Amino acid sequence: MAPGSASLDIQALETEERELVLPRFSPEDAWALGVLTQSIAAEAGHGVVLDIRRPNLLLFRAVLPGATPDQQAWADRKAAVTLRLESSSALVDARLSAAGVDPASIGWLDEHYAVTGGSFPIRVRDVGVVAAITASGLSSQEDHDLVVSGLRAHLNTNVETHPGQ
Repeated sequence: MAPGSASLDIQALETEERELVLPRFSPEDAWALGVLTQSIAAEAGHGVVLDIRRPNLLLFRAVLPGATPDQQAWADRKAAVTLRLESSSALVDARLSAAGVDPASIGWLDEHYAVTGGSFPIRVRDVGVVAAITASGLSSQEDHDLVVSGLRAHLNTNVETHPGQ
């Protein structure tokens, strides 16, 4: 990694999290976001598992052709990171890597967590993190980019259909 590139990655990831804040998030919004993200993945031919969840409540899941059971396990573990730390799993990974910290060595991120890109917090304005959207099946960066693309498209659709919210 080039000098200073870790801080640029962290800044870019933090900017994404500040930008991708929804005005609201209902079960209907979870469904719309999931279907939209699934369409993006299917159009690109990605064999991924997608899910949207709150703690202890699955709101949406799609398994695209080519996905494997192992990818569901990874999605579970990535989402656990996002829901626990209220940051994208990619941002957690970048921050720990920049600090030279091995997640397994710190003790509070055991085998139930996967500190790698692909899960992103669903944040509602004036509320905070209410859920996580997760993809598994591509590279960490591609999984991250997929969920961010879905969130961006959903947010743009939401703004267009509900101006002023």
